[in-house]
Amino acid sequence: MDPLRPDSVPPAALSLSTTEATSSRLRRSPAWAFASGALIGLVGGMVGLGGAEFRLPILLAVFGFAGLQAVILNKTMSLVVVAAALPARLLAVPPGDLADEWTVITNLLAGSLFGAWLGATWAARMRTATLYRVLAVLLVLIATVLAANDAGTVDEADLSDGVRVVAGVAAGILIGIVAALMGVAGGELLIPTIVLLYGLDIKLAGSVGLAVSLPTMLVAFARYSRDSSFVVLRQNRRFALAMAGGSVVGTVAGGLLLGVVSGAVLVPLLCGLLLVSSVKVWNHR
Repeated sequence: MDPLRPDSVPPAALSLSTTEATSSRLRRSPAWAFASGALIGLVGGMVGLGGAEFRLPILLAVFGFAGLQAVILNKTMSLVVVAAALPARLLAVPPGDLADEWTVITNLLAGSLFGAWLGATWAARMRTATLYRVLAVLLVLIATVLAANDAGTVDEADLSDGVRVVAGVAAGILIGIVAALMGVAGGELLIPTIVLLYGLDIKLAGSVGLAVSLPTMLVAFARYSRDSSFVVLRQNRRFALAMAGGSVVGTVAGGLLLGVVSGAVLVPLLCGLLLVSSVKVWNHR
């Protein structure tokens, strides 16, 4: 039997493949996309995140997108959510306070912009099976960081100015790579890094993180636009717009409900979901 010839595939396999494809198309309706985006945004917003780390497994497992396609869609929606969050952040933290931290922003950007281009290049060139394994490992990393943040184990490091600059560039490179590979904004990594290296309070760290993540995401987005898989946006533009809109609505609602559900319950639950998702992504076909 020649696996490359359609007539060599068993009829049952063809039927199953057709059924799965039809099911994926039905699930990709704008209504389902908006609803799932809103739910993900709501959950993420309740713990102070945009929800992209939870959206990626959904794009893979529920909506049936291939690895790189899911990453590109996730990156697009993350850009929309971050752009929508900027006005609210500027109201919460005056622009002058943010401008005072320009050295922190430029220090991290010096690494994150390069890391974003590098990560997007790797993702575009990876075999699909390898990309799934990498995404699974990164989901475990995000779960670990989320748990550490909730436990309050992140404190300012006592470093000299020179070492802090080098550490900031290195951290920026790693965060840029991870954010590009997963299609996320990287706030869950940026905020603890900013607190650890520069000792900023959590509220200001969130705004500084946005100022770093937006140009970092644009660099990764520009790199992905050169890959043939970027066509997924044109082919699924209604889906992407609906899910992005739902994500913004859900994130805003989740932010308003921040603290309503105890972090002692919500964070372990979300970490567990990320770990289960990592197993599913690891075994994804």
